[in-house]
Amino acid sequence: MDLDVYTYVHRPAWDRLDLLASRRGKLTGAESDELVRLYRLTSQQLARLQTRDADPEIVAGLSAILTRARGKVLGAQGDTWQEIGRFFTHRFPAAVYRAWPWWVSLAAIFLLASTALAAWVARSESARRHLGLDTDTDHLTRKGGEFETYYYEHSHDAFAAKVWTNNAWVAAMALFTGVLILPAVWLIVMNAVNLGVSAGLMAEAGRLDSFFGYILPHGMLELTAIFVAGGAGLKLGWTLIDPGRAGRAQALARQGRATAIIALGLAMVLLVSGFLEGFVTPSSLPTVLRIGIGALAELGFLLYIFGQGRRVVLEQQALEAGEVGATGEHMPSYSVGSGPKPVVGVATS
Repeated sequence: MDLDVYTYVHRPAWDRLDLLASRRGKLTGAESDELVRLYRLTSQQLARLQTRDADPEIVAGLSAILTRARGKVLGAQGDTWQEIGRFFTHRFPAAVYRAWPWWVSLAAIFLLASTALAAWVARSESARRHLGLDTDTDHLTRKGGEFETYYYEHSHDAFAAKVWTNNAWVAAMALFTGVLILPAVWLIVMNAVNLGVSAGLMAEAGRLDSFFGYILPHGMLELTAIFVAGGAGLKLGWTLIDPGRAGRAQALARQGRATAIIALGLAMVLLVSGFLEGFVTPSSLPTVLRIGIGALAELGFLLYIFGQGRRVVLEQQALEAGEVGATGEHMPSYSVGSGPKPVVGVATS
């Protein structure tokens, strides 16, 4: 990267940020959004320059601009509801989308392993013996048995609250023990075993229809949330092993912030899953309708992540690459040795 060219290309955006940060009085809504966007972009560019041993004058100038901009940003973002809205429209879906190769891979491995275990348990008495399962599982698998009564033995609201807190705890453990990798892997493995054993026993009893009728309405979204938590946690752990070009502390801090964002967002996703498990799964609605409601919730989440999340990430990548200028216009590209001589200095007032 030619630092002079890089400075020349991005200086208009830096000057615009300095102008907005230094302006007296309140900014308009559009100017506030522009200020926040430029502040984030310039922070990323400053970090990039610091890793390239840029001119100290440039670094000091940008640091001064960002200090003023930060104060202005804090004043411009006083609307709590607007910030909450931005979290769910930008930060959370983008963080989950960035981690999608991890949690999609984890989901595939989890479901394949659970299916294989279920088939083994259903077909092999020795499998059930090796796993320490009771030879008589009628109390669990029969119609009205423990598998089914689990979903309606408590009041709907109490049961929904119970499963929400339990699932939120499991997701948090998968997220934040991911930095150690093995505890998160163990947690995911045990959940896969529990699901596979339950499916196998119900299949052996000829009651797979009941199994899917009670699992799918809430389980699709619930398991997806657990996959996201586990995948993001493992990504955090892998960052400690392979931080990439950034320093280990810097990479871990960046991924840690993304993990915290995912944790907060998943609490709301699991709240929806808990509502489905507490009110839809045990309801008297036809099985097809209950599964359909769960499928709509799952489809909505996936469209939210791979639609809105992907769009936000692509916009951020375009900004980082300098493809979009401060005002949304396309910035010209410059090659070394061509065009006017780059301006190195950065205004600090």
